[in-house]
Amino acid sequence: MTTLVLVSHPELADSSTQQFLKASLPKSAIIWEHIESQSTIDIEKEQRQLRQADRIILQFPLYWYSAPAGLKQWEDTVLTRNFVYGDHRYPLAGKSLGLVVSTGMPAAAFQRGGAEGFSLDDLLTPFAALAQRARMTWLPTLAIPQFSYLEEPEKLKLVTDYQRYLTQDYPDSLANRQAWFADQLASRIAQLPADQQVTGRMIADQFDQRRTAISDLQGTLAMIKEQEDD
Repeated sequence: MTTLVLVSHPELADSSTQQFLKASLPKSAIIWEHIESQSTIDIEKEQRQLRQADRIILQFPLYWYSAPAGLKQWEDTVLTRNFVYGDHRYPLAGKSLGLVVSTGMPAAAFQRGGAEGFSLDDLLTPFAALAQRARMTWLPTLAIPQFSYLEEPEKLKLVTDYQRYLTQDYPDSLANRQAWFADQLASRIAQLPADQQVTGRMIADQFDQRRTAISDLQGTLAMIKEQEDD
């Protein structure tokens, strides 16, 4: 799977959030692009990248309840009517579209009764509408509230959450999470020195055993539920 990450930020070098996310990118199958770094938007190139990607991520800080102007300009230039749906070919159909949005306010502010009075889903509805029009799969937004206040364990968790968001199969089910972690573990073990790979494989075996145990438990619970329904 190829993921296209389109970052919109007018002062990227000064953004600790964006620099952290860039350093956290998976090592392969990722195309990363900073929209505002382009003096001129190459429409043909951008549309080609969109066609080739399986997952498209728009990444930006929330500016006055929307995206920065650079992303809006990119949308207006690249996502022409004919390209998205006008010729009835729908080149983006079946691809997934997700947002990675950083905010200066805490998560609790974006809810009914909160300081902002609206959820992020409410504010970002135009992007969901775009996904629907283009016949794409709309992913739940990955919100990053108040990055500068995160402690080290929270930042480490964010690395994992971010990499999963870019590369894990959806829906975000337990089975898909387990498969993603298993793949990551196998990749890490393969990179270990030979004398450490035995220990790595033991850890992988333990992980597989626990996956099997959870699967067996889920099967048992399903059988119990069926009996109760009868």
